[in-house]
Amino acid sequence: MDSKIALLLDRKFKLATVIILLLLIALVAYYMVLLNQAERLWGYLPMLIYGLGWLLVLVIFSKFYFRDRQQLRYLYLSSLSGLLLYLGFPTMPFTILMFVAFVPLLAMESEISKKETKPFWKVWRYAYSSFVIWNILSTFWVGNTSFAPGIVAMTVNALLMSIPFMLYHVCKKYFSQKFQWVIFAAYWISFEKLHQWWELSWTWLTLGNSFAMIPSVVQWYEYTGVFGGTLWIIVMNFTVWNLFQNKEQLKLKSYLPLVGLLIFPIIISFILYTTYIEKGVNQEVLILQPNYEPHYKKFKIPRNEQYKQFMNLARSGLKETTDYLLFPETSFGALRINIIENEGLIRKLRQLSTSYPKLKLVLGVNAHKRFKEGEEMPEATIREYGTGSKKIYYEAYNAAIQICKEDSVSFYKKSILVPGAEIFPYKNLLGFIKPLVDQLGGTLAGNGTQESRSVFWNETNELGVAPVICYESIYGEYCTEYVRKGANAIFIMTNDGWWDDTAGHKQHHHFARLRAVETRRAVARSANTGISSFIDQRGDVVSKTAYGEKAALLGTIKMNDQITFYTLWGDMIARIAFFAAIVFLLNSVAKGLMKK
Repeated sequence: MDSKIALLLDRKFKLATVIILLLLIALVAYYMVLLNQAERLWGYLPMLIYGLGWLLVLVIFSKFYFRDRQQLRYLYLSSLSGLLLYLGFPTMPFTILMFVAFVPLLAMESEISKKETKPFWKVWRYAYSSFVIWNILSTFWVGNTSFAPGIVAMTVNALLMSIPFMLYHVCKKYFSQKFQWVIFAAYWISFEKLHQWWELSWTWLTLGNSFAMIPSVVQWYEYTGVFGGTLWIIVMNFTVWNLFQNKEQLKLKSYLPLVGLLIFPIIISFILYTTYIEKGVNQEVLILQPNYEPHYKKFKIPRNEQYKQFMNLARSGLKETTDYLLFPETSFGALRINIIENEGLIRKLRQLSTSYPKLKLVLGVNAHKRFKEGEEMPEATIREYGTGSKKIYYEAYNAAIQICKEDSVSFYKKSILVPGAEIFPYKNLLGFIKPLVDQLGGTLAGNGTQESRSVFWNETNELGVAPVICYESIYGEYCTEYVRKGANAIFIMTNDGWWDDTAGHKQHHHFARLRAVETRRAVARSANTGISSFIDQRGDVVSKTAYGEKAALLGTIKMNDQITFYTLWGDMIARIAFFAAIVFLLNSVAKGLMKK
């Protein structure tokens, strides 16, 4: 046995390593507490502390990872996959690495399967480690908003990612090698799609999102959506893996399929990109970015003061020709939708239409609806305020509204909610903790939603915009519902300052470029702070603001009325994959029972 490995197994060395890691974690945590008390953000510190924490877990369970040289090899291979997945994902500039990122993981799985009689748990723990590393490096910024829930999000998401990989591991032995990539693709794409459908949805790391920084190479997303990108990545990884397995017998022509699979989709995309001409009538839009820091400042500033700052920004950029004024998410709070037409804020905002007759205001708001005694109330989302006869029942919303000169206020309730922050997942199952939540001043209620999307129409009902709020913009098929209802452009309202100046707000901005390609709709994006921008129908960023900048950004977008194949048919690839996954699973179960 290698002396270094023996040293790692030494109890004293292991204890010393654990103590050192705990001290480092404690020091970083203490510094984060000091920054929090000084009302300063954490930046990249969550990445450091999460990374040290996972290293501590590996050392504590070193008998599973450091027992001998072979175990170390498995750990290196799985860690390499995690690192490659990170380097290939936005905002890292090495997207091409996604085409080989799974190869070390597949090599690890193959080696263990051949050498072990019961390989399942060994394969799982190394695969899980790989996905934890990817989650930490690519989404650590979640910890800037909610540190402890960030731990849950990354570890649980890694656990969920390991499920399709383990299904592939279990089922591949029942099929010939040429079907293995199909098995993996069916399970992985099914996982990515199912991850969009439940209350713990977290689809940020969908493989197809990897091309968000270079939408020019995936213009065919207007036919496939992001799952076309996921499929491309999986096929490329298995092609490279098969070449690697047969490297001793390879000839020059053996590489032709790999080159074709890489080049052909790019050529198709290049043709679509260079020949596509933006469609629709022009509309002039002014985007506001007030740059309010959300942790410590935004929600403490009085509404009147925020209104004045918004108006100063607006008047600095508005023209008589401006058609839309776009505000960010939760620009104003405490709006009561029962009497929204009579709200003082709404009346003041309408006054802009006196000076700018063409103007329509689209803004994100916090709102609520009060219920009268005896009125039917939504039990799942109802909240209470006050006591006794003064008790008020209400439902809260993260919403968007449109204000025109004469028309009534249009209203949309955000309907894909952030787990934890806006919805308490599966509260029917976890209702037993309600007394504790109440004692801590929290609520199980979550926000109210609506069943279908809304479109904000102009005065003549000829042009409409899709009011997409923050988290909703990462769901491709969800956004197509606005377009099928007539939306000619996408307006995104968001508040990305929660994550500090890290990769989070940049990833979120880039994902909007994929929505533009899928639907061929121009995007106007207003961030409280983050990146506000105009994105054209090819996914190109026409103009944008910088993080931490107070700005009023004026631009012109085209309002397209043509429908893409993807808008009409949605995630067909995912539905086919789901059907195939069921077939493979049932087939594997049947063969396994017959073998026994």
